Amino acid sequence: MMNSLMQSIGFAPLLPLWLLGLLGIAGILLCAWSLYNGARGALLRLAALASLLFWLAGPQHLRESWHSLPQTALMLVDQSPSMSIGQRAVIARQAADALAHMQVDGLNIRTITVHQNGHDGTRLFEALDQAAADIPPDQLAGAMMVTDGQVTDVPANLPDRLRPRTAMGEQRTLPLHVLLTAKGEETDRKLQILEAPPYAIAGQPAHLRVLAEDSGPGTHAGTPAELTLRVNGEEPVVIPVTTGTPQDINIPVARPGQMLISLSVSPLAGEVSQLNNQSITHIMGIRDRLRVLLISGTPNQGERVWRRLLKADPAVDLIHFTILRPPEKDDGTPLSDLALIAFPVKELFQDKINQFDLIILDGFENRSILPHSYLENIANFVRRGGGLLLTAGPEFVGPGSLQETPVGDVLPAHVPPETGMVERQFRPRLTAQGRQHPVTAALSGAPDANMPDSTTTVAGAWGPWYRALKPDSTHGEVLMSGPDAAPLLMLDRVDQGRVALLLSDQIWLWSRGEGGGGPQAELLRRISHWLMKEPELEEEQLAASITDNVLTVTRHSISTEATPPDVTVTAPSGTQTTLHLHAAPQDGSQTTTLPANEAGIWQVTDGTHTAYAAPVQSDIREMTDLRATATKLAPIAHQSGGGVFWLGAPKHLAMPTIRMAESNNLHSTDWLTFPQRGAHIVTGKSAEPLLPTWSMLLVSLAFLFAGWWREGRN
Repeated sequence: MMNSLMQSIGFAPLLPLWLLGLLGIAGILLCAWSLYNGARGALLRLAALASLLFWLAGPQHLRESWHSLPQTALMLVDQSPSMSIGQRAVIARQAADALAHMQVDGLNIRTITVHQNGHDGTRLFEALDQAAADIPPDQLAGAMMVTDGQVTDVPANLPDRLRPRTAMGEQRTLPLHVLLTAKGEETDRKLQILEAPPYAIAGQPAHLRVLAEDSGPGTHAGTPAELTLRVNGEEPVVIPVTTGTPQDINIPVARPGQMLISLSVSPLAGEVSQLNNQSITHIMGIRDRLRVLLISGTPNQGERVWRRLLKADPAVDLIHFTILRPPEKDDGTPLSDLALIAFPVKELFQDKINQFDLIILDGFENRSILPHSYLENIANFVRRGGGLLLTAGPEFVGPGSLQETPVGDVLPAHVPPETGMVERQFRPRLTAQGRQHPVTAALSGAPDANMPDSTTTVAGAWGPWYRALKPDSTHGEVLMSGPDAAPLLMLDRVDQGRVALLLSDQIWLWSRGEGGGGPQAELLRRISHWLMKEPELEEEQLAASITDNVLTVTRHSISTEATPPDVTVTAPSGTQTTLHLHAAPQDGSQTTTLPANEAGIWQVTDGTHTAYAAPVQSDIREMTDLRATATKLAPIAHQSGGGVFWLGAPKHLAMPTIRMAESNNLHSTDWLTFPQRGAHIVTGKSAEPLLPTWSMLLVSLAFLFAGWWREGRN
């Protein structure tokens, strides 16, 4: 800081300004009147009055002492993920330390470290604006940026913080100096996924569009390269591509479920990094519109429930038939008056049965409607991979019961005709297996095991039913129980297909809110999707995910095994690691973790199931272009009058020196300058009369006597 003394002239009037003004006007008028009448000495008398008025105005000699304030230069140090490439972070730290310790009179350097913001790249200008807000505008000298040049918020024009207004209202430009952490412009090859669908229909190809692009000095479009594609853990496929030209790729989607697709392009000779030569995308394989055949027996209350549920799902193509008139009914009504559609038995159960994904038989009583061969077709439909859901009521223990047909061979329970019907109030409950099974574990409001069946209304609990069937033999998985803890809902696998059996036709009561209702729609939806092999509803699941470079493996199981099996993890490099799972009996899951620092697809297997995971790039913009380059920051630096400097290698930094000067030339090859802005603070003021009072009186009297003397002469 430098102390200074500034002198000036001021006034402290002894009379009000309006009175001084009146006296002055009066004097001028008297002088003019005297001159008009030819009186001598009028001008001398006016001079006497003027000197008197000047004295009454209180002229003072002002002295003001002040000292200059130090100016502040901001130094923004880039520590985003792209700075971890090569020696950039080391160069940045060394350069920032050297600049911060440079001694420049009247200049303070404030360092701001800028890290990744997690989603939108490196935002140095946002940090500059926030840091400059704490500095008085007349004390900001400018800014320096120590970076690799990959800044995502570069403005088109110089920010207002670097164009402050002076005390006179003029706008002055402050310099922005850019110090780049490399020896010069670098080259890079990057791979971009231009188009990738989040979903694809199983059995049809998924369309991807990718682009390999070279950037930097000496690169050009049209260079041959190789693209390597890997789906989950399958063998890689190599595809020839040309840089600068989008490449369309069709990937077959074999089955529903998540697909991890890894893409990588061959490296460019001399490129700075291969981190952005690869990319991973997720595609969820889904079924095409699910084809469901719903056959309802005698019209019942549950029929609307099924139609409403299946019609509300846009992914379902529903074909629904209700058996309104069984063959044995003959009341003499002419066929022309029935106006009923003939039941297309042959078309549904022979010609097109394999086109369905799920068959639902709701209260279906055969009564010779379907011949034995068609019932065999339904059983074979299940064995070949189809789904069958059957809701059973009184018809299940009657003469036309399906359990006495070939369909009964694939059902998970048998009900004795004589004693199988139970008609009394009960509340459906989840079994121990049902509380762990994905189909029913998430259902809310399940009654407590000790709640009496006779309870009519319990807040938040499932409502009662009044009729169920009690089987004498079961197999498969029992998820819900009914009266006397008898099996109520059973799921089973039959060869390649699946079967669900609900031994009650009263689930429609929940849709009416009986006794508080229940999760009727959600339960039926989950059962239907399990029958159609929805991956998320599988009893045995193995899942893997990577977050913050940590691989988490989770295995869900409803088995009662004492010791969970170990899992084998295969890293993208091929390294295998065996991990032990830690059991969590309360929800039937086991978990384990592993550091995952490699980019690419990780494979996890427990010997039966396989899962895949890949790290998710948190900031795609940050890692798109990995070059150290001046192309983004040079234009804005030149607008400010600042310079661009390449710092070189860590052991031989080409560090510029810092100066402060009044010159408009703010940089050279080995120095950079911040302008002197003259910011100061006043430390003291003093004032004394410009002339002593007696001297001002003598001057006034001298003019008066001179005027009297001039008037007295002939």
